[in-house]
Amino acid sequence: MIERYTLKRMSRIWEENNKFQKWLDIEVAICEAYAELSLIPKEDLRVIQEKANFDTDRINEIEKRTRHDVVAFIESVSEFVGPSSKYIHMGITSSDILDTSFSCLLTEASDVLIHDIMELMAVLKEKAYQYKNTPMIGRTHGIHAEPITFGLKMAHLYDEMHRNLERMKTAKGRVNHGAISGAVGTFAHVQPAIEAYVCKKLGLKPTPISTQIIPRDYYAEFFTTLAIIGSSIEKMALEIRNLQRTEVGEAEEYFQKGQTGSSAMPHKRNPIASENLCGLARLLRGYAISALENIPLWHERDISHSSVERVIAPDATILLDYMLERVKNMYKNLIVYPEKMLQNMDMSRGLYHSEAVLLSLIRKGLTRQEAYKITQRVAMRCYENGLDFKEEVKKDEEIRCYLNEAEIESIMSNEHYFKYVDTIFDRVFSEQTTEVF
Repeated sequence: MIERYTLKRMSRIWEENNKFQKWLDIEVAICEAYAELSLIPKEDLRVIQEKANFDTDRINEIEKRTRHDVVAFIESVSEFVGPSSKYIHMGITSSDILDTSFSCLLTEASDVLIHDIMELMAVLKEKAYQYKNTPMIGRTHGIHAEPITFGLKMAHLYDEMHRNLERMKTAKGRVNHGAISGAVGTFAHVQPAIEAYVCKKLGLKPTPISTQIIPRDYYAEFFTTLAIIGSSIEKMALEIRNLQRTEVGEAEEYFQKGQTGSSAMPHKRNPIASENLCGLARLLRGYAISALENIPLWHERDISHSSVERVIAPDATILLDYMLERVKNMYKNLIVYPEKMLQNMDMSRGLYHSEAVLLSLIRKGLTRQEAYKITQRVAMRCYENGLDFKEEVKKDEEIRCYLNEAEIESIMSNEHYFKYVDTIFDRVFSEQTTEVF
């Protein structure tokens, strides 16, 4: 089951009260910066610091008249502050507040997602070591190729999520910018020192250059990163969907007592969590496209990006939080069938040794083309007639001119497929950590 606490933690970030609190923090910080420069009286600053507050219901009421959320917010704050409120919002524009607070909110959301990714990585690492030496057939194009281990499959997923962790940290740094630069970003009525003070207090970096807004490529990179992570989750989910197919049956989602797979067919155990995750990944990719389309705006700004971000920011971050939690629990409780993996390996009756035979013939002096033709001839005979590849290789007169029975037995052992598993694990896990902060 999904832990409700995690989802509440993310959704709280996007509640109206938290948004308005960010706006208030920024407005007060701007006043503090003005006072530092002796541009507003200290006594007025003290009044602002002591009395500044807001009433969410009152803001919504005022907005019905003003049709402007920031103006409504300022009116509500002014009602708390009184005459000293004349210094609030001085020399700045609404986007200074909106964009700087947006960056704060996305930074908070990033911390939740980074934590989620690290928890998922810890589960994948545990599974990788648990099944490090569990053999199974590797598949390319959905067709049996050569043996791997289930642990290697888990290590691949871990390594991809490690890259996603790095991407998420980079995306957090990208959106971690604020702008307090005035109507068209020229600082005509507010000094750059004000911006520097506010950003430092909020833990942001000043945007090197802004118009009336922070350029939207900052945020497009963030939402594109979420989409990439979503696609990695879809990859993980699709793997389970394929492994759970009746014809494969090597792993499946946990199916709890009393759970129903089908309203019509009582025998069904469907990969519903995996299918759910595959569908949700499509939403994240759609949000990324919307964020990319926010980059081109008219001149110094228009408002076409605003409506998009009001939807995609809470939706995309809450959704990815949910997906990371769900895929973590799915892999944590995954049911694995090593014996079915062995059965499936034997299904092709040794055909996966064809490359080993091919290379052995080349080492005996044949050209690659000659060795390939001989090996394929025997392999296709086995494939089409359900014959045992090792036995047919031993019986083939042309192959026996180059390889004796002892050599064939050695070639067709499985040990060489797994001799570098430890090396691969060392490369994946030696310098990476899943410590959860």
